[in-house]
Amino acid sequence: MRQLLPDPLDDVDPVALHASYERKPPPDRPWVAINMVVSIDGATQVRGLSGGLGGPADREMFLSLRSVADVILVAAGTVRAERYGPPRPAPERRAERRSRGQAEVPRLAIVSGSLDLDLDAALFLEAVEPPLVITGTGADEAKVREVSRVGELIAVGDGGRVDLPAALGELGRRGIDFVLAEGGPSLNGQLLGAGVVDELNLSVSPALTGPGTKGLTSGPPPPHLVAMRLSHALSRDDFLFLRYVTGDTTSG
Repeated sequence: MRQLLPDPLDDVDPVALHASYERKPPPDRPWVAINMVVSIDGATQVRGLSGGLGGPADREMFLSLRSVADVILVAAGTVRAERYGPPRPAPERRAERRSRGQAEVPRLAIVSGSLDLDLDAALFLEAVEPPLVITGTGADEAKVREVSRVGELIAVGDGGRVDLPAALGELGRRGIDFVLAEGGPSLNGQLLGAGVVDELNLSVSPALTGPGTKGLTSGPPPPHLVAMRLSHALSRDDFLFLRYVTGDTTSG
């Protein structure tokens, strides 16, 4: 039997690779990709943070995906836990984005029903463009006014519940083609349950965390099995980097 091995990451330019994929968005929303690092046994955190699972190779793949996305979508809990800052692509990445007709810097979009956000954080005060803040239509009016001073609010859903498909539709109407979701598990589960995941990028860390840790998704299961196909497999430093896409074979 022929042994199948992943391609060495050193043999490819990950930015050029991700930029080469055709991501044709559906007619009513952008293309949505999830990017997460997981342990061999499927955990996404060590002591509450994803950083303990990463490494230099994972960081390179993380930045390469960010460098081709239009919007980076993340839940407010992940913003707080991981202490998010504004995206800061290197000068060469900004030039590549300009050449592709994109904004120089991907825009951050934060999902928050409660609007419990640190509005003095660098991700608001130092961003090239004010972050998008996606919330429900029933959000607290005082918080809405505060957030609107440093971010751009998108209110979709009702009773404080965020309607993610409607939010993605709004992004599509603004000309956004590629949304990169960075979690956490609850956001991933909502996207999966809504049937709006087109791509999954997994960095598999060479570690076992044991029971009691969060997995890739949380929340109610999707209504049906989501079949995907393997698009690439790369490796470095015992990490495995996998890209899966939905069944549309035109997408890389």
